[in-house]
Amino acid sequence: MISIDDIILAREKMKGVVHTTPLDFSQTFSNISGNNKVYLKLENLQKTGSFKVRGSYNKMISLSESELQKGVVAASAGNHAQGVAYSSQMLGIPCTIVMPKGAPLSKVSATKQYGAKVVLQGNVFDDALAYALELKEQMGATFIHAFDDDAVIAGQGTVGLEILEQLPDVEAIMVPVGGGGLIGGIALAVKEKNPDIRVYGVQTLACPSMKQSLAENKPVMVDSTPTMADGIAVKKPGIHNFELVEKYVDDVLCVDEMEIARTMLLLLERNKLLVEGSGAVSLASLLYQKVNFKEKNVVAVLSGGNVDVNFISRIIERGMVESGRYANFTLIVKDKPGELQRVLRFISDLDANIQSVHHDHFGKDIYPGYAQLKLALETKNQDHIEEIRLLLKNNGYVVKDSN
Repeated sequence: MISIDDIILAREKMKGVVHTTPLDFSQTFSNISGNNKVYLKLENLQKTGSFKVRGSYNKMISLSESELQKGVVAASAGNHAQGVAYSSQMLGIPCTIVMPKGAPLSKVSATKQYGAKVVLQGNVFDDALAYALELKEQMGATFIHAFDDDAVIAGQGTVGLEILEQLPDVEAIMVPVGGGGLIGGIALAVKEKNPDIRVYGVQTLACPSMKQSLAENKPVMVDSTPTMADGIAVKKPGIHNFELVEKYVDDVLCVDEMEIARTMLLLLERNKLLVEGSGAVSLASLLYQKVNFKEKNVVAVLSGGNVDVNFISRIIERGMVESGRYANFTLIVKDKPGELQRVLRFISDLDANIQSVHHDHFGKDIYPGYAQLKLALETKNQDHIEEIRLLLKNNGYVVKDSN
């Protein structure tokens, strides 16, 4: 079993290779969370854009010289791939990463730029994993697991040591949970130093594998649904990780897609931080008060910031929709002069910003003498949207939401 000494040693070994990431106090998020003092541990600013490089580097630096010469193999479609590739580059060893054929081109490109050989295999992660294990046997290489490995867990635990140094009077830490490597390491490091500090894991409701495993007292496989927190959508936690979570973690909480989207948007707007869905769940748990404590020094670990460029606009739009700041309406209006101007005046009088207007005379739901009007509006909040909807209905319009 991994010990606190393993984490301390890992920290020494990765000095000069891995960043000590900032711990920033946020007055904005402190106010929203209910008068706690909220600090953000910015692992999204870590090399390769996530905490994963810590564990992969610590694992590889612990290999023998003969193992290093044979190289390493990993399977990943995201942050683990880049962490392993970067670590291999630092150590000057061969590295092969197997990714599903549908992996984002930006992540494939980034992994290659760190010097790894990328093999695209299969349509889903399980296919890529199976092939990576085959390559491991063929090449005699070492397989670098994303989370269920003591050396990987020790590397991730260095985040906990940094938090203790940066905020000695920390009282609670919120940590994203997927396979459990990050929270296992952090909880061990923190609780062995100060058992009074509370450590909470945070998962997405779309894939609550660790929470369900704790309920059943063993690692279990869960079904998952699509989520913007894909980096923690791990269907079954690791055995080593589960044991650490069961021993050291106070509770595992869950947040939903709406809460994740709004938190990502708030981080971008208020703190100018681009944080991926899996990295934002920790802060989301505080903003939506999933745990009941007040006036505590709380750290939210923002575990990564690798968001595909093509996905950013959808995140922003989703966050604006969920927070009531963007709305789409479809109206059936009379097809006569001045009708469009009348509708737009109603909306303007309520201080909504009209972003687009589409006026159509043809369609299966459009009868002769009528037209369909599609409006995209920038609004203030959900109450503002309801006020607009009610005004239009009271003036005789058939209004449908089209978000």
